[in-house]
Amino acid sequence: MTIIIISLLLLASLLPHLTFTAHVNVGIVNGTEAKPHSRPYMVSLQVKSQHICGGFLISDEFVLTAAHCRKKTEELTVVVGAHDLRKKNDCINVKTYYRHLDFSEEPYRNDIMLLRLEKKVEKNKNVKWISIPKTEGDIAADSVCRVAGWGSLVTDGTASPVLMETNVKIMDNEKCENSWGSTFSPAQMMCVYGHGGSCDGDSGGPLVCGDTAVGVTSFGDTYDCNSPKYPEVYTKISAFLPWIKDIIRNN
Repeated sequence: MTIIIISLLLLASLLPHLTFTAHVNVGIVNGTEAKPHSRPYMVSLQVKSQHICGGFLISDEFVLTAAHCRKKTEELTVVVGAHDLRKKNDCINVKTYYRHLDFSEEPYRNDIMLLRLEKKVEKNKNVKWISIPKTEGDIAADSVCRVAGWGSLVTDGTASPVLMETNVKIMDNEKCENSWGSTFSPAQMMCVYGHGGSCDGDSGGPLVCGDTAVGVTSFGDTYDCNSPKYPEVYTKISAFLPWIKDIIRNN
């Protein structure tokens, strides 16, 4: 009996350590590796074969991402159907860049961009596009949604070679505005909170609620990924539906 009690006490002393180590470097930030190709709409935006941002297919030839993901006139390539970026993946050039004409970084506004691919992609088990909202409107606060990306696992860390994902919840606009002040625009942005979240390199990726992409990863605390003080901010796709539809219809 004494041996059993001692064994139980030793196990109890180890539990806090086991619980902690199970959450180190396991996600976007505190996330998990996505099931390979379970998010076939995800794309990696790259410069000279290096991942810089996420993005997502909304049709067979258009990718939606963040405007700030393209610096000046640099040429981006789009990797589709990928899970592990270390493997050989299908890479497509961008034919035309449609950065929102009113995009600004100080403060962030209209942080959205469409990329028209040089060739149409074929739908298969690894490559599909995702729906976007059909009408403008806000997602109910505390709704559970998901984010994914190949960005850093921790603040100032290295990018993940495999696609990671985590659950987040939609934050009430008033709470977000209390944190970000005038930087936050409820008309064209939304915030999320949760145990995990996006980090460097996840910009441009989708915020997915159900089977619909409702937001584009835009910005957060520069010095602390998944900051408890400054929630992550996403461009609200529904606020830009006329702009998106106009570009796709005329091009």
